[in-house]
Amino acid sequence: MKTYPDSVRFLYSLGNEVKTIKLGLERIQALMRALGHPERAYAVVHVAGTNGKGSTCAMIEAGLRAAGHRTGLTISPHLLEPTERIQIDRVPVSEAEFVAAFERVHVTALRMVDEGTLDGHPTYFETVTAMAFWLFRERGVEWAVVETGLGGRLDATNIVQPRLSVVTPVDFDHEAWLGSSIEQIAGEKAGILKAGAGAVGKAGAVFAPMREDAMRVLEARARELGVAAVKAGEVAVEELETDAFGCRYTLGGSLRVECRLAGEHQVVNSRTAAVALRELGVDDAAIARGIGGARWPGRLERVRTRPDVILDGAHNPAGVRALARHIEKHFGGRRVWLIYGTMRDKSVDEIGDLLAPVADEIILTAADSPRALRPEALAPLFDHPRVRTAARLADAWQMASEAGPEDVIFITGSLLLVGEAYTILR
Repeated sequence: MKTYPDSVRFLYSLGNEVKTIKLGLERIQALMRALGHPERAYAVVHVAGTNGKGSTCAMIEAGLRAAGHRTGLTISPHLLEPTERIQIDRVPVSEAEFVAAFERVHVTALRMVDEGTLDGHPTYFETVTAMAFWLFRERGVEWAVVETGLGGRLDATNIVQPRLSVVTPVDFDHEAWLGSSIEQIAGEKAGILKAGAGAVGKAGAVFAPMREDAMRVLEARARELGVAAVKAGEVAVEELETDAFGCRYTLGGSLRVECRLAGEHQVVNSRTAAVALRELGVDDAAIARGIGGARWPGRLERVRTRPDVILDGAHNPAGVRALARHIEKHFGGRRVWLIYGTMRDKSVDEIGDLLAPVADEIILTAADSPRALRPEALAPLFDHPRVRTAARLADAWQMASEAGPEDVIFITGSLLLVGEAYTILR
């Protein structure tokens, strides 16, 4: 497979990365051995959590890059192209690099299957994870910021030996895989903590502010492993100001943070990232530059004006709760249009109660995916006089053309839907 489209087609043929996930580390461990353990060639920050992983990763990467380091970043899912999943110095790798990495991993995997050292081709997520680790070594990355795919303990990324483990807020999501209680879910996230992490005199883990039942599980696991952990919520925030498109505050009495990612939750994410960067020895000036310049597409991102069009990948109750608070606080005086579509495997019972009170017009739709929940199934959850359905996002967008220049349109519910919105709005 010598072309980018061929490589992508094969990856997609492996199946949806959530529906076909195979939790466990045996396959990726065998693959890394065969590739000469590329994941050991650079320092790693490993990030798990339910919400805020991507934003926190983006800010940690930006701070390390501002300090002069060559960085690697893994993310999932992508919005438009799979190349987004592997970034070096915050730039997605080229199609040629993606193909080279795919060829190396794919050929190695096929040989191992023939030899009987692998029980089948690695999954989509395992393959791309191996590609990222191999490319980071090839490109001379010094620091890799690695986002977990699902959970932590058995996630394919958990073969790394991190310098620092970071856990963002833990809440309900992916219960079928991670457990039905917060304690079970937090236990899976705590699986990324590793004995021996942390530089001399520095912590090996940073925990974001989060619900206490989750925090207790994380702290207990850190004690078991002898890992020094810092709770970002115990580092004081002063002079806090927020608006519709960012926040500003002083952290720990001396670090002035200006974050241009929108939402009250970005105070939590930027605070966690800043505390993590300090534990990595990054100076405050580089932290401020990095966080101030960090961007994270598809998360309360304004992509058009008159009317404002804002994309947000809120895909679980905690994310939707944050979105509803943001709309209520910053857009309460405007006519709000909500285009919403989600996946069948997501918890939707609370969604209507959270979003109906903050919207004037609601259009329910579906992403172009077999996992998408039909809009007709969502409609009964919304007790609202102005609820319509549209089979496709393009149809929903056409309905929203009725919006006036002072209105605001939110497109939300899944990152797949946000990715489609980018294509339609380009």
